Amino acid sequence: MFEKVIGNNQIKEALEKSIKGNKISHSYLFVGIQGIGKNLLAKEFAKKVLGSDFEDNNHPDFMQIEPDGNHIKIEQIRFLQSKIPEKPIISNKKVYIINDADTMTQEAQNCLLKTLEEPPEFAVIILIGSQENAFLPTIKSRCLILHFQPLEQEQIKQYMEENYGMQNLTQENLLMFQGSIGKAILLKDKQETYRNIDEIVSNLMQKDLLEIIKLAEPLYKAKEEIFEMLEYMNIVLLNHAKQNYLYTKGIEIVENTKKRLKQNANYDMCIDDLIFNMWKEGNQI
Repeated sequence: MFEKVIGNNQIKEALEKSIKGNKISHSYLFVGIQGIGKNLLAKEFAKKVLGSDFEDNNHPDFMQIEPDGNHIKIEQIRFLQSKIPEKPIISNKKVYIINDADTMTQEAQNCLLKTLEEPPEFAVIILIGSQENAFLPTIKSRCLILHFQPLEQEQIKQYMEENYGMQNLTQENLLMFQGSIGKAILLKDKQETYRNIDEIVSNLMQKDLLEIIKLAEPLYKAKEEIFEMLEYMNIVLLNHAKQNYLYTKGIEIVENTKKRLKQNANYDMCIDDLIFNMWKEGNQI
């Protein structure tokens, strides 16, 4: 029933069973890390509930709310409340999805609570979020909570090969994706930078400093994504440390660089120090 969604088979089976048994809850909370199919499954579930294979949210008995800026605001929840008493137009149900619902302000959550307490018989509300602790206990107590698990590395590898032609994903790449296809897609265009990081770490004791600096050139240009790049460097270092514990010194250097960057130290100087200190430690390995 949910062939488009990868992984989390137990949740898919539970939702399928609820549809076939006509035991659909009024309120759901889909929780799990970003990029693992929560929103996709919510939409596929909505299609089955409404009995219509609609596209682009284009259905008179379906509504999806997205954050306005960084938050779901109380005005958006009030708008939902104004629509929710309206009876379905062409289906037996109406489905409302609130995406990134964990960004709701406390006022918005308190406002939504009134709807969750006494929803119309025909309404199905699905909240989607990454941080369960961001929801008020009173909100969670009125929802059926479904916990989504990170996807298996092999599932992500197969998806990226079939859909993006990525045939050479490394173990470090897969670890970087953290079980999220969404993250894999976001990072797919940065493979050259990752390969440079692999080469930096692998050749610390074989290349001179100027060669290492040249390899590190993408890091100087990656200011907006530098913490992702440093996270990946730590993954590579940790894998090397399994063979030689001295690579753990590199992890300390990376962590110190992250700390300095968070304190708004000069960006280029931080990368300079990172590369020099990594190279210096590399010559002691």
